[in-house]
Amino acid sequence: MLNLTWKVFENTGNIDAYLLFKEMEKKVEEPTSQTELSEDDNITML
Repeated sequence: MLNLTWKVFENTGNIDAYLLFKEMEKKVEEPTSQTELSEDDNITML
């Protein structure tokens, strides 16, 4: 889905498509950060 929104922006220059791409990109990155924090917490608890 990220590729689609990027292609729309790339082909049209539509700023809304770019903002949607950045918002989606941020949501994709968030779960990874939370997982890393959870793993660090588990190590600290040991």
